Amino acid sequence: MYRSESEAGDTRLGISVSKKVGNSVIRHRIKRLIKEAFRLNQQHLKKGYDIVVIARQNALGKSYHSIERDVIHLLKKHDLFI
Repeated sequence: MYRSESEAGDTRLGISVSKKVGNSVIRHRIKRLIKEAFRLNQQHLKKGYDIVVIARQNALGKSYHSIERDVIHLLKKHDLFI
C-alpha cells in the first residue's frame, strides 16, 4: 500500500492487480473485494489521502473477511484508520 496527501479533500482509492495473480475474472474479484472493504470502512479513515493498494499473489482465493482484515491492518499500519 502506498499513500500520499491529496488536495481533493476526500480519501480516494486506487487498486492494482498484476496479471501474474490470475486471469481477468480472478483479478476483478480481488479488486471488488478490496473496494468493498474500503467502502464499508470509509467512515473510519482520515480525510485527504490518496491510497494505492497493490494486490499480491497471496490474495488469491481469500475470503472477503480475510481481505477486509488485511486492508484494515494496512490502513492502521499507515496511520490512516481512526
